[in-house]
Formats: sequence, structure tokens, C-alpha cells
Amino acid sequence: MSEATIPRLNALPVRLLRLYGGLALYGLGIAFQLVSGLGNAPWNTLHQGLAMRTGLSVGTIILLVGVLVMLLWIPLKEKPGLGTISNVLFVGLFADAAFSVLPIATNWVASWLYLVLGVLSIALATVLYIGAGMGAGPRDGIMTGLTRLGLSLRLARFLIEIMVLAAGWLLGGTVGVGTLIFALAIGPLTQLLTRWFPMT
Repeated sequence: MSEATIPRLNALPVRLLRLYGGLALYGLGIAFQLVSGLGNAPWNTLHQGLAMRTGLSVGTIILLVGVLVMLLWIPLKEKPGLGTISNVLFVGLFADAAFSVLPIATNWVASWLYLVLGVLSIALATVLYIGAGMGAGPRDGIMTGLTRLGLSLRLARFLIEIMVLAAGWLLGGTVGVGTLIFALAIGPLTQLLTRWFPMT
């Protein structure tokens, strides 16, 4: 195959493949963590807690929360892209689809396998969809908007995630060792995976 026929990383079809492949993988990662029973990422603890209280599916809650979060973009003057809208519309659908076919873990081996697969899936998904360069996720946009108001990115992320984690826990979402492992591992894993899946 000649160099001219190899798709460039910034070619639109490649970017779309990265975007929607990443969003599908993100939904799968959420489902893996949910069925592990060992604890969710902060936002997914909130999603699970709201789902338990309302009777709606976790995927539906992900979509509704995404829409509400995007309303906060207006005063923060953030601009959504195709990736932002797609994140809101599709991550929840992919999560529900995966959750419907994954058996609940019934022993510690399965629980830990699901947890590891969930964290790895979300790390790779993050590299893929952000690397597509089509807009931040709705929750990420809140952090970047707050940094423009003077908060550091680290502080903005910490404040947001500790608040949604606390709210999710109070609503009945699962917080556990998986929550801690996710918090510690997601950054380094995402950074590592950029070596094999470079940003566009």
C-alpha cells in the first residue's frame, strides 16, 4: 500500500471512527464497572444512584444528565462540537446495550476482571474520542469552563468529581475499591495509551 493510500490520522473518516468507536468503548467500560459491583467512577456513581431512585435505566440517566450539564455550558460560554453532542446522545445507549448482555459478577474473580476491563476500556475510549478532535465531552466542558474563570484544571476537576461522587453515594450509587482504583489509574493509563493512539 502506497503512502498516499494510507488514511491520515486527521482524515475525517478516521476521526469519525475514533469518535464513535471511543464512545462505544466508553459505554462498554461503564457497564463493566457497574456489573463488577466494586465501585464506579464518580459520575457513574451519580448516574447509578439516580437510576436507582427514578427507575430509569443508567443509560437514560447518562443522557439526561448530559443534557442538563450542557445547559451549564451557556453561562460558561463553552461551545459544543460534534463529539460533544454525540457523547450526550450515544454513551448512554452504548452503556445500556452492554449492560443488557453482560452477566452480573457472582464471584471475586469476575468482579475484578470486570473492573480491570472497565478501567482499561474507559482509558482507551478517552484517548480515542478526545483524539478525534471533535469537541470535549459535556462533563469535561464544565471543567474547562471553570478554568477560564480562574480555577486550576486540577482544582476544578477535584471539586466537580468529589461533589458528584458524594451525591451519587447519598443516592445509593456504589462506591468502593473500584472507585479508588479508577481515580488512581485512569490518568496514567490514558497517558500511556496515547503512545499507541496519538492525538490528531
